[in-house]
Amino acid sequence: MESFVEWGYLGLLFASFLAATIIPFLSSEALLSVMIVNQYNLGAVLLVATIGNWLGGLSCYYIGWLGKWSLIEKHLKIKVSTLERLKPKVDRWGAPLAFFCWIPVIGDPLAVGLGFFKTNPISVALWILIGKGIRYLVWAYITFSGMNFYNSCLLYTSPSPRDRG
Repeated sequence: MESFVEWGYLGLLFASFLAATIIPFLSSEALLSVMIVNQYNLGAVLLVATIGNWLGGLSCYYIGWLGKWSLIEKHLKIKVSTLERLKPKVDRWGAPLAFFCWIPVIGDPLAVGLGFFKTNPISVALWILIGKGIRYLVWAYITFSGMNFYNSCLLYTSPSPRDRG
């Protein structure tokens, strides 16, 4: 993860993309937190992470759109039965399901399934973007809350000037 931090925003873009694809990868959220702690521009960090993760999610969607079982099973490790179980949900809910593509473990199969069943690409892209953007906003909030808690603990445990001597 150190090298991605050294690459700055480009490293975050690349890491966020990889985290949203089938490639097992480090947590893009951890990298986002490191960049926030290192005082990178919050708006830029959120935008870059969201765009990278969104593009990664769209890549899973378009692999599904291609619809080649052999590619899906071989490279994505998603079984045909998994996509068949998604069919009733896709038929019922459609593109708004893409909001949940950020969820670990189920997000990639969900994106692939939406593509495989040819769900409206514009709507899917928009819902993936919204879901991933909200996820990073929540994560940034958690990071700032953790930083505030840590700083308050430091202030609480620091000796006051009267106690020093």
